[in-house]
Amino acid sequence: MDEALAAAERQCAARGALLTPLRRLVLRLVLEAGQPVGAYALLERLKGERGAASAPPTIYRALDFLLEHGLIHKLERLNAFLPCVEAAHGHDHAHPHQFLICRQCGRTAEVGDHAIARALDDAARRLGFRLERATVEAEGLCAACQAN
Repeated sequence: MDEALAAAERQCAARGALLTPLRRLVLRLVLEAGQPVGAYALLERLKGERGAASAPPTIYRALDFLLEHGLIHKLERLNAFLPCVEAAHGHDHAHPHQFLICRQCGRTAEVGDHAIARALDDAARRLGFRLERATVEAEGLCAACQAN
């Protein structure tokens, strides 16, 4: 956890951005969640950590910053946030984004497969599109839920 937060601070500093104490706390809460977490769940956890009420715009501004700087992802399907697995390794946010989401337990895995990204880009080009960014969210059952 400490290394992930330190890496996030270094990544922000390299871009001339500041990982404020609030942004750092929100990132820590996303990292600790262990699964995709919604903004209002984060808001409740933030209230518990800070001991004072925080308004929704507070959490959304922090999440927007973390998204902008490639430290987290937003899963549109779940309207939830999760840490970027590549951010801790100093990679930029341009890597492919593919997520496998278990429809039963909510477990989510980030894949980041370049072949999938190339196939999507090729399909888009054949249709006259130029992709600028793509996130793939695939839903199914994880191994543990299949076993039950």
